[in-house]
Amino acid sequence: MAYQTINPENGKLVKTFPDHNDAQLAEIVDRASTTYEKDWRRRSLEDRKVIVKRAATIMREKRDELATLVTLEMGKLFAESQGEVDLSADILDYYADNAAAFLAPEKLVVEEGEAYVENDPMGVIFCIEPWNFPYYQLARVAGPHLMVGNTLIVKHAPNVPQCAEAFEKVFLEAGAPAGVYANVFISNDQSATVIADPRVMGVALTGSERAGSAVAAEAGKALKKSTMELGGSDAFIVLDDADMDVAIKWGVWGRMNNTGQCCVAAKRFILHESIADQFLSRFKAELEKLTPGDPMDTATTLGPLCTEGALTLVLRQIDTAVKGGAKVELGGGQLERPGFYLKPTILTEIKKGNPAYYQEFFAPVAMIFRVKSDEEAIKLANDSPYGLGGSIMTKNIERGKKMARLIDTGMVFINRATWTAPDLPFGGVKNSGYGRELSDLGISEFVNKKLIRVS
Repeated sequence: MAYQTINPENGKLVKTFPDHNDAQLAEIVDRASTTYEKDWRRRSLEDRKVIVKRAATIMREKRDELATLVTLEMGKLFAESQGEVDLSADILDYYADNAAAFLAPEKLVVEEGEAYVENDPMGVIFCIEPWNFPYYQLARVAGPHLMVGNTLIVKHAPNVPQCAEAFEKVFLEAGAPAGVYANVFISNDQSATVIADPRVMGVALTGSERAGSAVAAEAGKALKKSTMELGGSDAFIVLDDADMDVAIKWGVWGRMNNTGQCCVAAKRFILHESIADQFLSRFKAELEKLTPGDPMDTATTLGPLCTEGALTLVLRQIDTAVKGGAKVELGGGQLERPGFYLKPTILTEIKKGNPAYYQEFFAPVAMIFRVKSDEEAIKLANDSPYGLGGSIMTKNIERGKKMARLIDTGMVFINRATWTAPDLPFGGVKNSGYGRELSDLGISEFVNKKLIRVS
């Protein structure tokens, strides 16, 4: 598997990294297991807290250096890369500060004696993470699971190897013993070997449906606990009473954040027919204002897609959608400039027989649908293999809450686009996966809920 830095802004190869061979991988697994058994699990929460908080501090101190790597490797606008570093540090701090409360023993009421449930670590956890948020995705597993007392082996995406190494170095610089957090450059076959290793006690993956299905099958075969955060095709519902300024603001941000390369991006715009023309006109005008360019330039508001493969895929999806009857209202093609740039695209007239109807567009492509009622909006929102997030724009909060309860997703946001914060649980249902990350729910995924009974 080629671990390479290829600058999406110009398509040029920057650096190639060698894979870990089988012997090196075996040594990494040995070290993670030994460090867990002899050191990390035995440390107090306060000792682990010192290291995790120091890692957060280092990330803030090296904010621009770390952010530059994100922009170089996957093309994120530099201001967004800076924001990602900040969010990642916030997640580390959140778990360092709250782990003691989250992991406190739960006393049970029994007729005699004493009984309580402890939250003990499990062991080595293997994490497979994606490229679109190169630090945030790592912080989501590192913050909670290191505070529990587990050790981590992490396979990052092949196109962000410098970010992967930089995050590992943050923890080493923070004083974490070797083996507490280990980055690996390995193949899918080697990943299967790690999952099957009896010392590895759990598997966490964020990625595509295809990757999730394969990894979940390997974890199931080995009887390992797993969590899966997979794709999404979030509905962005605009009702007839919505504040149009709010709807446009969050609609543009929700679709264009990270150049549309976000699992919880607003992807299917479900508009009440009475406001559909107004929303579409204003939404289109805002997308036309976006300025492509070097993502390190503060004047740039449209960055490239992460790889040439990602660009090729979305161009193929658009072509298939058009052949299936969709209408291109805006964009639809590659920008005539170096790099992996797609014109902001709006598709309408997408009928149920069109392949695009059930697809996820991981790019700045918005699909527009019109409905006549709340019930029709709910039905359309639920008519998807995915169930990650969604948004509802309405001035009537109770109306929005009623609809939110009927939408089959893990998250629904009212009057803003779906997003994330350390204290908000993140995850989905259906083909969007299972399990939760962040909040108190995220720290509980890989713990041994151990009953202790005293008579």
